[in-house]
Amino acid sequence: MRDAFGETLVELGSEIPDLVVVGADTTGSLKSSMFGAKYPKRFFNVGIAEQNMIGVAAGLALAGKTVVCGTYAVFVPGRAVDQIRNTIAYCGLNVKIIVSHGGVSVGPDGGSHQALEDVAIMRTIPNMRVIVPADAVSTKSLVRQACKTMGPFYIRLARPSSQTIYTDNREIKIGKAEIIKEGFDVTIIANGLLLGEALKASEKLKEHEISARVIDCHTVKPLDRSTLIESAKQTGAIVTAEEHNFLGGLGSAVAELVSAECPVKIRMVGVRDVFGESGEAEQLMRKYGLTERDIFDAAMDLVKNK
Repeated sequence: MRDAFGETLVELGSEIPDLVVVGADTTGSLKSSMFGAKYPKRFFNVGIAEQNMIGVAAGLALAGKTVVCGTYAVFVPGRAVDQIRNTIAYCGLNVKIIVSHGGVSVGPDGGSHQALEDVAIMRTIPNMRVIVPADAVSTKSLVRQACKTMGPFYIRLARPSSQTIYTDNREIKIGKAEIIKEGFDVTIIANGLLLGEALKASEKLKEHEISARVIDCHTVKPLDRSTLIESAKQTGAIVTAEEHNFLGGLGSAVAELVSAECPVKIRMVGVRDVFGESGEAEQLMRKYGLTERDIFDAAMDLVKNK
């Protein structure tokens, strides 16, 4: 995802002459430095100063620029919520906050660097659109669309390499959930790295004669209300899966929607309101219940008790 992000910025540099990029000492890791190498006069690294980065981004946006800024998810929004709320979102500025290293898959960096609450924070801020891509293809498409759409965005990428889910010619739209696989017994709604796990779980469910619909809900805000409500009606059960605290993120957003429009039973696969720890990414995904097995178990439980 990070390589796709960097490559897309370079492409957009020629398409959007007023595009500028601001970083906070992690531009090499995020790959936004690729843009800086091509367009050094439109690239600003402010150092380990995340609040200042948001302020600089706001100033550039007020001067008429299209601004991309970001660092690791634990630092933004973590260290700069006030600046994001009051200078970016409140004013509706044309700033795209694109971060990496979300969730426990950050691995050995440990709990202090594993953002598990960022989606919850950002989706409660008015004017902010929140996106969690699942692979490199969708990252390119969604970043490109965000940069060509006025207003603030928060896009969360993962550190590890991701399974390729989409073909290059697949049309992916901000605000439109993608039905990756049809099914009628249960709906699995996932995003980020958990979408790949959801697809694996659906294959195991098939072995047990359970038909699972799999949806990529890359846009957490605004939700694709019609697709999600229709799926709730058609399957009567929903599992959500995200690399995030199960409180406040994708699962909560889906529950808020369907409980009002079409109440069905829901199971939320996510981190159970605890901090992460240091370890290899795969070990941590297992420990915190973020695997195909966890999604499979949740779906089986739902179907048995429908």
